[in-house]
Amino acid sequence: MADQVTATPPVSAHLPLEPVHRISADEYLAQYAHDHYEWVEGVLVEMAPVNIRHDNLAAYLLILFKAYFTLRPVGIVLREPFVMRLEAVDTWREPDLQVILKTNPGNLTDTAMIGPADICVEIVSPESVTRDYGEKLAEYEKAGVKEYWLIDWIHEAALFYHLDEEGIFKLMAPDTEGFYQTPLMPDLQLHVPTLWQKELPDVIAIVESVRAMVGSTSEQ
Repeated sequence: MADQVTATPPVSAHLPLEPVHRISADEYLAQYAHDHYEWVEGVLVEMAPVNIRHDNLAAYLLILFKAYFTLRPVGIVLREPFVMRLEAVDTWREPDLQVILKTNPGNLTDTAMIGPADICVEIVSPESVTRDYGEKLAEYEKAGVKEYWLIDWIHEAALFYHLDEEGIFKLMAPDTEGFYQTPLMPDLQLHVPTLWQKELPDVIAIVESVRAMVGSTSEQ
């Protein structure tokens, strides 16, 4: 079980919290989910502000996934602060990105994903190292997230965990040229070295690269 994390008292726009910062899930959704907070076993957890490098990586991956789903309409991608409820571990998390395929048995509502997403992507920040490498890794595995991508621009490391038939995360390696291809999204290849470039590809370049990977004809 992950250790509980307490948060700094919220700004005045929110109602005061109890000294231990415990609130109900309904209170979290109504008052805090949209302001970059997560909820872990009744405890409110505040996320640190996003820096430019983090935001650029999230935007790059978001466009990559959106381009893929435009050509292969088999799912959607959502960006934080869209929440994901993991009942198995009693948490509401806000992955930087979550991919939800049409075959996912969970319940996608207008405001939350009830159940594990198929792919959760977390972009590591200095303050989130323990949470991303430890707490979320354990939670996502136990809750049944099929893949967990850890993008650590600080150390220029990308880790791809795939849930095996026994419900255990197995680390998957990119190929010798640095491409990672998830079995959940056929033909899509993520070139890991590109993530560490000072200037990431622009929207047009991303769309063209995805079109070259999957072809121009959408599969219904």
